[in-house]
This record gives sequence, C-alpha cells and structure tokens, in this order.
Amino acid sequence: MKLFLGYYNKSVILTYIGAAAAISGMALSFIGEMKYAMLCLIVCGVSDLFDGMIARRCKRSDAEKEFGIQIDSLTDMVSFAVFPAVISFAMGNTSWYHIIISAVYVIAAITRLGFFNVSTSTEAETKFYTGLPVTFASLIVVSAYIIGSMFSITEILMPVCLFVTALLFVLKIKIAKPRGIAYLLLGLLAIALAVAVFFIGG
Repeated sequence: MKLFLGYYNKSVILTYIGAAAAISGMALSFIGEMKYAMLCLIVCGVSDLFDGMIARRCKRSDAEKEFGIQIDSLTDMVSFAVFPAVISFAMGNTSWYHIIISAVYVIAAITRLGFFNVSTSTEAETKFYTGLPVTFASLIVVSAYIIGSMFSITEILMPVCLFVTALLFVLKIKIAKPRGIAYLLLGLLAIALAVAVFFIGG
C-alpha cells in the first residue's frame, strides 16, 4: 500500500518544479526581489511548455495520465493566474481599481483554464488553441516588466498588461499550438528574456 496520495514519476517533475517556482517567486516579489521573481515566472513558463512533451514520452496508466492533467491545470492556476496578480500587488498596485483589474485577470485565467479542460475532454485534437493559453502570461508579464524597467513605468504598465492579457484569455481567437521547432524558439525566447531581466530589470 502506498504511503502518500498521488502518482509520482518523471512525467510530473516539471509540473512540480513550476509550482515551487511560482511560490518562490511570490515570496521574492513581496520582499522586493522583483528581478528574481521574474526569473521564477520564466521557470514556470518553461516548465509548463515542456512538461507535456515529457509526459507524452512516458509510459503511463490512464489514472496517471488523468492525474497529470489535473495537477498541470492546478499548477497553471497558481503560476499564471495568481502569481502575476501577486507581482502587481507587490509593486504597490493596491488601489481599488488595481484590485478590480487583478480580479478580472484571475477570473479570466480561471475561465480560460476551465474552457481548456472541458474542450480537451470533449473535442478532437486540433492544431489551434481557442483563446490565449494562460502559459503565455509568463512571456507577456516578463516582457512588460522589462519594458517598464527601461522607461521607469513598470507600476503603471503592469495593470495594463494584466487587463489586456485577461481579454486575450477569453477572446475567441485562434492561437497555433507549438510544434517541432516552435519549442526550441520559445525556449530560446525564455533564455533571452531571462538575460534581459538580469541586465535591464530594476
């Protein structure tokens, strides 16, 4: 009999790394280490980008596959819905309208994740996502941080970034799923953003 709940194999390692990075990033943002918080958000994005690829290469039971799907969605909620909102709060964006924007952002992310979970279970495999996947929040938020740091408008730009990203989550737009070389390009982009955060970020 197993001592702990859950299914533990190499297919879930990146998912748990992403969750740990999100929690670490939230703590870092609250103590003012925003640069390192952004690096944690990049780790979240990279972990989510490649965890599915690794999982598909692992031999798993139906229960292990379903468990992987569930923890991936729950981790996305922490990493790409709550974490960016916490970053904005940690920057001092705590006025009533900032709170509304952050709430709208989180609700839009929840809606996008719920829609994805339902569509995955009821529709055939397609080459496109409907609505912006929440994972892309890592690229958008980090890019906003870099641009904001360059022009000293980070605190202003971040709420705008969250609001626009929230709209993209729920708009009925088609986004091509990454395939083949796209994974390499996204990985290189993540490295470039990490370098920019280190040298440009405030």
